[in-house]
Amino acid sequence: MFGLTEWKQTRFYQEVSAESYQKGGKEKQLEIALKLLELGSSIELVAEGTGLSVEQVQQLQQQSDQSSQN
Repeated sequence: MFGLTEWKQTRFYQEVSAESYQKGGKEKQLEIALKLLELGSSIELVAEGTGLSVEQVQQLQQQSDQSSQN
């Protein structure tokens, strides 16, 4: 029977854990980028600080602008 230590060493656990981390990390990047945009940071600064591309930050800003207009 698997103990917790053995379970964490399985390939399945490591792959699922890494995938969850990546998804959570991406959501956090977007959340931080949105907050920085709301605070008036430039698109370039937000992109550099979050690791997102300039295009991704521009899209996020456009979505945010559209949301605030509605």
